[in-house]
Amino acid sequence: MNRFQSLFIIIASLFFSTWLGIVVYSYLQLGHLKSLSTSDGLFPLQYSGQAILGAQVYAANGCMTCHTQQVRQVDLTRADIERQWGKRPSVPLDYLRDRTAFLGNTRLGPDLSNVGLRLANAQWHYQHLYEPNIITPDSIMPSFRYLFRMQKIQGETSAQAVCLKGPHAPPPGYEVVPTEEARNLVAYLLSLKHDYDPSLPNQAAEK
Repeated sequence: MNRFQSLFIIIASLFFSTWLGIVVYSYLQLGHLKSLSTSDGLFPLQYSGQAILGAQVYAANGCMTCHTQQVRQVDLTRADIERQWGKRPSVPLDYLRDRTAFLGNTRLGPDLSNVGLRLANAQWHYQHLYEPNIITPDSIMPSFRYLFRMQKIQGETSAQAVCLKGPHAPPPGYEVVPTEEARNLVAYLLSLKHDYDPSLPNQAAEK
């Protein structure tokens, strides 16, 4: 056996062992998870079609670069809960409905695991996306104004118009409204809620 064959076998073995560890072990550990059935329904709640599209906008704009979606465990758990980012640590079941779990690893902004519970007002999110400093002075979050459009008011002001004042207000006779992408993104953010109790018995499993 020459050196090339030996090197190939070593590389293939490393790749296979990594695949076993990441894919197979994860499947054996988590692949059995099913929705939790309680008297209040199935948890975690399924995303609406609009929220699924919003998750794509979330990914396309790199929101996971600065925000996590995990209430941390062990020593850091208490700090996250004290910040009111969640009532309990995140568990694998929380991500069952996610096509892609945006766990993140950097918190330049607050955790968003339960942002739909903390901030349930769509107008708040529109203002924050359009100009973060309106909500949080000195925020380092970039503006996502390209997710909005300015239009001339036709008759009455649109019900979806963003409430903007001061230097950010549109010219008289105009309004700023969210695009479909912005509406989808906000629908996704509002759907981020992990307030169920994962320790409850699964009624479907007991029957």
